Amino acid sequence: MSRLETTAPTLRDARRGSWFARLLSILAALLILPLALSPAAAASKAKPKARTETIARSFHAFVENLRPQAEARGVSRQTFDLAFKGVTYDAKVLAHTNAQAEFVKPIWEYLSAAVSSRRVEQGRAVAQDYQSWLAKAQNDFGVESPVVVGIWGLETDFGGFAGSDNVIRALATLAYAHYRGDYFKDELLSALQILEEGDIAPAQMKGSWAGAMGQTQFMPSSFLQFAVDFEGHGRRDIWTSTPDAIGSTANYLAKHGWIAGQPWGFEVTLPKGFDLRDADSSQYAPFSAFADRGVKRADGKAMPEAGEAELLITAGLKGPIFLVTPNFKVIKTYNNSTSYALAVALLGDRATGAEGLRGAWPVRDRQLSQGQMREMQTRLKKLGYDVGEIDGKIGETGRAAVRAYQQKTGQAPDGYPTLALLSKLRK
Repeated sequence: MSRLETTAPTLRDARRGSWFARLLSILAALLILPLALSPAAAASKAKPKARTETIARSFHAFVENLRPQAEARGVSRQTFDLAFKGVTYDAKVLAHTNAQAEFVKPIWEYLSAAVSSRRVEQGRAVAQDYQSWLAKAQNDFGVESPVVVGIWGLETDFGGFAGSDNVIRALATLAYAHYRGDYFKDELLSALQILEEGDIAPAQMKGSWAGAMGQTQFMPSSFLQFAVDFEGHGRRDIWTSTPDAIGSTANYLAKHGWIAGQPWGFEVTLPKGFDLRDADSSQYAPFSAFADRGVKRADGKAMPEAGEAELLITAGLKGPIFLVTPNFKVIKTYNNSTSYALAVALLGDRATGAEGLRGAWPVRDRQLSQGQMREMQTRLKKLGYDVGEIDGKIGETGRAAVRAYQQKTGQAPDGYPTLALLSKLRK
C-alpha cells in the first residue's frame, strides 16, 4: 500500500471537524505535497547533479588530453598522475574571475591599506632580520633591498599568507574554462615541469586561486625562468625558504632591466605656474632638465646627478607628485598596475628608513564609477584617442589619452579622470 493511500482516512476525519483530525490533516498534507511533486522535484535535483557529472567527465577528458603536451615538456607519466590524483574542477576558482567592484578604489585608499603602519613596522623588522640575504641579493643581482622588501610585503605580507589553494587544481580549472585563452594551460604545464624537477611535492604546491606561488607569488613560468636556489640547499624553494624568495625576486627584477644604483623615483614639488606638458609624463628627460624648470625633491635632497625620469601624477595636481625612473616600469612587470608599483616603492622605502609622503591626497574628490569610467573611455575613443580596452579602469594607456585630450582642450594635462572632465566630454 502506498503512503498516499494510508493518509486518506485521516483527511476524511479532518472534514468531520475534529481538531485532532485537523492537526493530523496538516501533517499529512506536508507529507503528501512533496510526494505529489516528487517527479518534478527529482528532475529539478537531477539537473544540477547531471551537470556536475558532465563537467567532471569533460574535465577528466581535458586533463587526459594534456598528457601528450606534458610529456613533450619532459613530464613523466608518474609525475603527471601524482599531480592530478584527486584533482577535480573547482567552481570557486572561477567565481574569483567574476568579482568586480562597482567603484574604482581611489589610489589613496589602496595605498593606505598597502602601506599601513603595521606593515611598515613589520617590514622594518624583516629587513633587519634578513639584512645579510638582502645585501647578498644586491651584490649578486644589483637590485637594492627596498624594492625586494616592498614586493615581499605586498605579495604575501612578508610570507604571512602565500595562498592555500592547490595550484594544480586552480590552474587546471582556469585552463579547462579557457580563461584568458591558453595562458593558464601554459602555466599548468609549467607547474608540472616544476614537479618533475623535484623542487616541491604536489601536496605542498600551494598558492593563490590564480596559481601564483610562494612568498613573492611567482607564476609557474616565472619560477622556471627566475627562481634560484639562493640558500644553496639543492632546490628552489620560494615557499618556505625566505633566502630563496629574496634571491629569486632580485633575479626577476634584474632580468627585467633593473638599473643598479638608480632609485625607482621619489616625491617632488612643482613650482608655482609650472608649465605642465603631456611629454612630462610620457617621455623620460634628465633629472637636470626637471631641476632647471624648478622641480624639487619633496625631501629636500639634491636631484641625482645622472639618470632620467618622467612625472607620475596619479591624483591630479592637488595630490602627491612623483618623478619615476625606468626602474618603476620594472616593478610594473611584476604587476602591471601603477597603484601596485607605487605601493611597492613606498613600502620598501618606509621599511628601510625613509619618511612618508609630504603631499596630501585629495580625499574629498568624488571618484568615477566603473560605468562612468567606461563612458569616458568610450567618448575618448570616439574622438580618436587610444584608450586601450574599454573596461572601466584607468591604466597607463587611459591616462595618456586623458592627458592628450586635456592638452588639446587647453587644460593642464595631469591625466586625472574627474566628473568635471566627463561633463566636458559629454558636451
